[in-house]
Amino acid sequence: MWCSRHRDRLLDGLRMAPLWAFCLFLVVPYGNSGSFAGGLYIGAGGYLALCAVLLVPLLWRRDRPLTVFTIVALASFAQWLMEIGPMPANIAVLVALYSVAFRCAFAWAVAAGLVVELGVFLAMVHWNDPTFSLFFSGSILVVTVWLTGLYGSTRRRYLESLEERAERAERERDQQARLAATAERTRIARELHDVVAHNVSVMVVQADGAGYAIDTDPDEARLAVRNISKTGREALAEMRRLVGVLREEGADEMDYTPQPGLGQLEELVGKAGVPALLRVGGPPGELPEGQQLAVYRIVQEALTNALKHGGPGVQALVELQYGPRELVVRVTDNGRGAAAPRGPAGHGLVGMRERVGMYGGAVSAAPKAGGGFEVLARLPIPTVRAA
Repeated sequence: MWCSRHRDRLLDGLRMAPLWAFCLFLVVPYGNSGSFAGGLYIGAGGYLALCAVLLVPLLWRRDRPLTVFTIVALASFAQWLMEIGPMPANIAVLVALYSVAFRCAFAWAVAAGLVVELGVFLAMVHWNDPTFSLFFSGSILVVTVWLTGLYGSTRRRYLESLEERAERAERERDQQARLAATAERTRIARELHDVVAHNVSVMVVQADGAGYAIDTDPDEARLAVRNISKTGREALAEMRRLVGVLREEGADEMDYTPQPGLGQLEELVGKAGVPALLRVGGPPGELPEGQQLAVYRIVQEALTNALKHGGPGVQALVELQYGPRELVVRVTDNGRGAAAPRGPAGHGLVGMRERVGMYGGAVSAAPKAGGGFEVLARLPIPTVRAA
């Protein structure tokens, strides 16, 4: 794990190993000659210490290029002030310059280049007779390193932009694919609704006809029953085909848990996230599973809105009132109501209207006059007619 975190630093250390080896190799000649350029003699220990000050910071040049360049430049300037002669470790200035040009903004790269150019001029004034040709040769080396760093920076940014565009194109492609899949699934769902509605209507008519003719015309009744069987098989085959298409995309993630209904409302209210109370009035009627699911989702969406927009201290009341012909679902809260901040338009109310509209009901959602919010839904209770 440690190696993975410091991999780049280790690689930089390995790249600097030849320069380290070269500086160590010159310890003995430095000790014997006293100095490379006739400056202040600091001994082998001082030579190694100065090499360490110049070279060790390069291990952090990827993470902190400006800091490393500042340390190396200041160490070289102190070396010049103390009149210590140039040494191979001063190449660290060029390495740090390259890192600044490669990893920092252009303004910092220009500033670092000017600092190194000033260093070249000071070194020539102190250790050599300053001539234009000598200064030009040193400047060529500095500019070459500087331009190499800028080229690397430009190429790195270009490659990063390519990767970003590729990722964005991939995200957009996936989004378009999801939108296309959603549109296709919506189309198939509508087609499924049409198939079920048409074939079931035919089956109901045939069944009513068979019920009337079973005593007076048994042959006609048997024909009607055969038509019911044929229509049912056709509808079942079509439904299997359409539902199979709908399930293909999520076949690996199919959920086999039963759909929630009225029996789970108490649990839903208990874990709504806001203090909520459930009241049920009237004798409960028999509702189809789909209609129970619609009631469950309406209450769930209303409690979610109370939690999101009601504000601190909000409380909710869920009321189910069974009548002879309809079920009234009312969810109220004492939250901020009309004073709640408006967020982006969602699909909650649209979804509730679609669910209720499937069963011939109606739903409304609006702030209450005295504060708070109210969701009111009316769903007809289906009656079973005897044949």
